[in-house]
Amino acid sequence: MGATLLLADQKRAYCLADRGTYLAMRRSVALAVLLEGDPALDNPYGVVVVNPARCPGVNVEGARALAEWLVSPEGQALIGRFRVDGMVLFRPAAGAGAAAQGRGRP
Repeated sequence: MGATLLLADQKRAYCLADRGTYLAMRRSVALAVLLEGDPALDNPYGVVVVNPARCPGVNVEGARALAEWLVSPEGQALIGRFRVDGMVLFRPAAGAGAAAQGRGRP
């Protein structure tokens, strides 16, 4: 993503970028944010525990513990409080129903 921002800056072009990369590079480029907040730009993250039958040797207990913590109220609160220069990078989206069904979106 950083290379994309640098190229867009050099070419005076438009690009789509995530907020975290833009914030990390904004002092290196002369790009301005033109659009943000539109639901069409949502970039949901998810957590998936791999199948230990397909990935022998995987720490499935550790993976499950991490996944459960990420979608827990504590994990979601921490994700929601994370900021860079006062700006939110992630929006917690795991609800009780989604987490229970393995469809949390941290």
